[in-house]
Amino acid sequence: MDFNMKKLASDAGIFFTRAVQFTEEKFGQAEKTELDAHFENLLARADSTKNWTEKILRQTEVLLQPNPSARVEEFLYEKLDRKVPSRVTNGELLAQYMAEAASELGPTTPYGKTLIKVAEAEKRLGAAERDFIHTASINFLTPLRNFLEGDWKTISKERRLLQNRRLDLDACKARLKKAKAAEAKATTVPDFQETRPRNYILSASASALWNDEVDKSEQELRVAQTEFDRQAEVTRLLLEGISSTHVNHLRCLHEFVESQTTYYAQCYRHMLDLQKQLGRFPGTFVGTTEPASPPLSSTSPTTTAATMPVEPSVAGLAPPGEAALCLEEVAPPASGTRKARVLYDYEAADSSELALLADELITVYSLPGMDPDWLIGERGNKKGKVPVTYLELLS
Repeated sequence: MDFNMKKLASDAGIFFTRAVQFTEEKFGQAEKTELDAHFENLLARADSTKNWTEKILRQTEVLLQPNPSARVEEFLYEKLDRKVPSRVTNGELLAQYMAEAASELGPTTPYGKTLIKVAEAEKRLGAAERDFIHTASINFLTPLRNFLEGDWKTISKERRLLQNRRLDLDACKARLKKAKAAEAKATTVPDFQETRPRNYILSASASALWNDEVDKSEQELRVAQTEFDRQAEVTRLLLEGISSTHVNHLRCLHEFVESQTTYYAQCYRHMLDLQKQLGRFPGTFVGTTEPASPPLSSTSPTTTAATMPVEPSVAGLAPPGEAALCLEEVAPPASGTRKARVLYDYEAADSSELALLADELITVYSLPGMDPDWLIGERGNKKGKVPVTYLELLS
């Protein structure tokens, strides 16, 4: 107990000395040991790295999870060392709603078919987003968070210790300065005619006491200087390690960009496939040897009918053995033509399609083997493929 009380009293004395030194420095009443310019630059760079790392980390978390409530929940799970539960992405939730809507509104209607196709695409987009969030969290967020919670805490601890060592050093310097001033005053020789003999003894005694105080202060100053230099070197090494941190963060940033590039490439590919399915970029019309019924002309016993559109090959050519069919040579069937009103404007993607204007009336019909999402439309002497979803069949 006695040892603990002595230690507590010693710690309290040190704390009081540091507080006095700090207060006097703030009011300009005490000298302060300045660090060299290189050390100050290292401190400024470390502070800047920490501040910008925090901002980048927070904003990246917002990018990956815009919902603040979900971010708070994930933070609590991490602090409790528990696994974060799997969360449905917005794309997957939208796909679920679209699929349910198609089931209720009619999966065989044009609207229902389109809902199902878009739902499948949104589900793939949601899965790609989930993979991107997982990859970015591991390769980018985790290293940034490890720096703030690991390396930076060590640097901050050593900087606080260096600050305490500097206060101790400056307090020793101030104490030595006061001791030397008191010693010089005590060693001043008094006038023999104006001073009693008793005062000579007191003056000599005071001079000896202040001489001992100066020796003690010089010894404390040497110890404080050694501890300050040692701590300054330790802190300097940690601050110079910020360069390695920058290299590590640069590598993580490259990985983040790579994962983001992969994510957006997957999204583009999924949406391009969806556009093709919806007919925005259809393939070429190709012919087949299957005979059409009824015949296209009275002079030809066998005819060539149009089949469903297929995606072009890499070379942009029709499959071997099949030739592209010219729509101008295709005659409408003797029966089965209907009138249709155009619901929306449609811009033809190529020469095989027919551009449409909203509210106009056209004649449409289908040919054997055609994609059910497409019809042949005629307006005057113009003819081409038209998407069913843009039409309202009248008769």
